[in-house]
Amino acid sequence: MARQLSLDLGSRPALGREAFLVSDANATALAAIEAYADWPGGRMALVGPEGAGKTHLAHVWAEMSGAQIRAADDPDLGLPEGPLVLEDVDRIAGDRAAEERVFHAHNAVINAGHRLLVTARSAPPRWGLSLPDLASRMQAAGVTRLEAPDDALLAGVLVKLFADRQLRVSPSMVAYILRRIDRSFAAAADIVARIDRAAMAGARPVGLKLAIDVLAENTGA
Repeated sequence: MARQLSLDLGSRPALGREAFLVSDANATALAAIEAYADWPGGRMALVGPEGAGKTHLAHVWAEMSGAQIRAADDPDLGLPEGPLVLEDVDRIAGDRAAEERVFHAHNAVINAGHRLLVTARSAPPRWGLSLPDLASRMQAAGVTRLEAPDDALLAGVLVKLFADRQLRVSPSMVAYILRRIDRSFAAAADIVARIDRAAMAGARPVGLKLAIDVLAENTGA
């Protein structure tokens, strides 16, 4: 799709269910999220590596359940009145004030009969939470994991990331990139951003030639 390269339109991530790409790497987690009526104690921890799609899947669940999405370290978290997503709960370990806010938010959600989804990079026993009551409640939650992406999923993610920037790319360009980046969502996001910046900076079309040049910048290929 043609684009005015002089205007930085930025990325507009598509985070709905229709944009969530399913493969062996995430099908189990998606099924667990969809079965939220059966979560142990009304709680589920969605874990996986950085950039694995936790935020996207959290938005999928929020659409389904009507949940609000908040960062675990939000100083204005307060007491929610419905289902809730708390992102990056593992990152508040050792922050007593943040842990206490999450503890009270957890109790408000669960005591009202709603559901709580938390995201993190690892399972609750590894978070190192300092508040015992919060640690015990999180460790009693169900856990579902997003695995590292397989080839099919990573290729689909590349296409989606370009589409989020209003860019269409060819299968040959995607295949070229896929063979030359680390097997991670973070690497996919990085190369898409670099190609987009290079296109705008040089008023160049986004295509295989540009991808070759951008990838060669760091590899010398």
